[in-house]
Amino acid sequence: MSDGDELVERVIEQLRRPVGIDPALDARVLREIAADARPEAALRAKPRMIWPWLAVAAVLAAVIVARPWARRDVAGETPFQFVLVAPQAASVSLVGDFNDWDPNRAPMQVAHGVWAAVVQLPPGRYRYAFLVNGVEWRSDPTAPHASDDEFGTPSSVVTVTGGGT
Repeated sequence: MSDGDELVERVIEQLRRPVGIDPALDARVLREIAADARPEAALRAKPRMIWPWLAVAAVLAAVIVARPWARRDVAGETPFQFVLVAPQAASVSLVGDFNDWDPNRAPMQVAHGVWAAVVQLPPGRYRYAFLVNGVEWRSDPTAPHASDDEFGTPSSVVTVTGGGT
């Protein structure tokens, strides 16, 4: 038997030896499982899970109440609301064909991490994006994505018809 074979045999012998497990381990694991199953543990977990749903509900309520598709002003333009959920953002601007991609022309307002802006849009098809913290371009996760532009920045498309959206 060569030295390499002998080494392998010793390693195999070590691996085949029984492993000693702390007898109290099972009891500790079962106590932790039982603690997580208690109602007070569930109550501690619920507030963290409810915030994303509250944010979504707030956005939906804002859209339903504002009904941007239903109102029109005298010039034939439709107020259209854009929304982005970005709780970690310090600033968000709406940029697009309708404002010459100028972040200063449509800064968005925030409430509880939900950013929103309303712009007047005449009927047409528009490409747009959100500029987060002045450097990060994001497409709208709730709208169709636009085909890639020559700059490689993500963007979305919205079509406003003569009857609203």
